[in-house]
Amino acid sequence: MSYKTLLTEFDAETGVAVITLNRPDHLNALNDEMMTELTHAINRVEADKDIGCIVLTGSRKAFSGGADVREIMEQDYPAAYYEDLITRNWERTSSARKPIIAAVSGYAVGGGCELAMMCDIVIAADTARFGQPEIRLGVMPGAGGTQRLARFIGKSKAMELCLTGRMMEAAEAERCGLVARVVPADDLMDTVKEMARTIAAMPRAAAMMTKEAINAAYETPMSQGIRFERRLFQSLFATEDQKEGMAAYVEKRSAHFKDR
Repeated sequence: MSYKTLLTEFDAETGVAVITLNRPDHLNALNDEMMTELTHAINRVEADKDIGCIVLTGSRKAFSGGADVREIMEQDYPAAYYEDLITRNWERTSSARKPIIAAVSGYAVGGGCELAMMCDIVIAADTARFGQPEIRLGVMPGAGGTQRLARFIGKSKAMELCLTGRMMEAAEAERCGLVARVVPADDLMDTVKEMARTIAAMPRAAAMMTKEAINAAYETPMSQGIRFERRLFQSLFATEDQKEGMAAYVEKRSAHFKDR
């Protein structure tokens, strides 16, 4: 299926799907059409048994420059509330069960930064710039920026970025834990696709449960999170992949997982 605002690649052989934000004339600004299409694309990936990992990326110049201001500037509160602005079609990335890697080059600001934070791993090109400049437009982050950013990089730095609108370069983003790795811009997609292939080759249940458990760490007390992790760990002993993985280790051979 083709989209107006996205490019998609599904590779059953490697188990990787690449979703590219594609509004190059607008710095990949996130409008209603794009977010609805992104929701649909992620639903497709989730239903595809051949895909084990998703890569979400943009252009070399911009992962995304944020929400499309022209589309929302005349919005009023009653309409935003009744239409459930943002919640209605922005949150699918954060609720996906399969791992998602954000490959960020250029600008990831405002909603673009928030979308990257909805992913599970962020790999940044050395040209990447992150920020939450919404305050300069008379508003504030509305797609999780104040919540995820504070959890990822701490209260003080999140306050600074959100209250000043300052942009943060890739090296600083790596130092404070917003991104997992910074690579040369020319190597970004090769690096991310290699990581995605590695993840996609892992036993599907173990990968999805690992993601679920780590995400739970941000939302539960430690004792409850440990119990949740323990139950997921124990449940994996019901899978054929657990038997295969441990047998392969003992027998000093490569494992052949079947996602069962």
